Amino acid sequence: MPQDLRNEILEKVKEFYKQELDTKQHTFEEGKNVVPFAGRVYDEDELVKLVDASLDFWLTAGRYAEEFERDFAKYMGTKFCLLTNSGSSANLLALTAFTSPKLGEKCLKPGDEVITVAAGFPTTINPIIQNGLIPVFVDVEIGTYNIKVDELEKAYSEKTKAVMIAHTLGNPFDLDAVMAFTKKHDLYLIEDCCDAVGSTYDGKMVGTFGHASTTSFYPAHHMTMGEGGAILVNNNLYKTLVQSFRDWGRDCFCEPGANDTCGRRFTMQFGSLPQGYDHKYVYSHIGYNLKITDMQAAVGVAQLKKLPGFVESRKKNFNIMHNGLKQFEEYLVLPYATKKSDPSWFGFPITVKVNDKFTKNQIVEYLENHKIMTRQLFAGNITRQPAFKDIKYRQVGTLENTDMIMNNTFFIGVYPGLTERKLNYVLRTFEDFFRGI
Repeated sequence: MPQDLRNEILEKVKEFYKQELDTKQHTFEEGKNVVPFAGRVYDEDELVKLVDASLDFWLTAGRYAEEFERDFAKYMGTKFCLLTNSGSSANLLALTAFTSPKLGEKCLKPGDEVITVAAGFPTTINPIIQNGLIPVFVDVEIGTYNIKVDELEKAYSEKTKAVMIAHTLGNPFDLDAVMAFTKKHDLYLIEDCCDAVGSTYDGKMVGTFGHASTTSFYPAHHMTMGEGGAILVNNNLYKTLVQSFRDWGRDCFCEPGANDTCGRRFTMQFGSLPQGYDHKYVYSHIGYNLKITDMQAAVGVAQLKKLPGFVESRKKNFNIMHNGLKQFEEYLVLPYATKKSDPSWFGFPITVKVNDKFTKNQIVEYLENHKIMTRQLFAGNITRQPAFKDIKYRQVGTLENTDMIMNNTFFIGVYPGLTERKLNYVLRTFEDFFRGI
């Protein structure tokens, strides 16, 4: 029977994982094996579901995607989850949805301004530029690395129509202040939660405050599909708009393989098309094809069951690092959580205070030479990046702290794959460095 053969294949997959991958994932020798800043944490469940999906040979979104969208929306506390092929695509779709003419006077138009920060990841900002909108850069705080909310009013103008910012490295920005600002001026709020899945603010999951939010499932993030991302919304119209831009810009909202969901496939009239033109081939937006495969979603279904444990591990590892590095606060600014928040930390950011003993580059080089991965806080000051030198933008003030981050900040990992042994090795390496300065 086909099901018996499938079960036999899946049992062999479990056996393969135990023989080939399990040991490799947990091997660690100090000074020889790298301590990553992030990485995949998985077991045979992910492999079994991946192969199970491949045996269906349903290569676009299917049963696993439907299951994941339903369960992830429930986990995050939103009405809808729409899967896409990356977190970067999620950001593009979330913002682009608000350019739809179906929103009437509320749609974003070229030349409108979107408040954001320059100390972030490029694909939080790229959609603003790609849609002909103007980014307005606000400085951030050292320690939380989130937007300076007291400068929001300075950033506002009559052209301001939206705010799009990330919860930096999992640390929620001041949602009370940002929500009050966006409500006062009737602005869209898009929360980039790509580094913040599982973080809460005032007891509520981030990603549930704004008009739309985004997540990423790249291997470095809180859970993975290899590639992949999602847009989260609570509004039926926003859901339809995101889906349209994701699926070629079509007006039809049938799922893959479905027909005539609206019940009027051959009876409507659009633009100057003939009456009754097939609704599956009516396009209401200049869209993309940014869908996901069911094999990716299958991995996500397995990962989602582990996500609560992943979140707790990140919090625990962050606390171990914080407690271990407190002794060096004469030289290092250690991160701290925003008031009212409980972060699911993506990384452990460190800012080197200006001193005459060592530079950020020196401590980073020391860590890297001892096989401890470090990363910059993404683009540093994105206005200084080559790709952004000629873009049109506004900024509030001098972005002094953003430049400080560019010059003096890096981060190390707290992801669930970092065992106590690995964390202790990292802390001892810091101690060795400071002993030698």
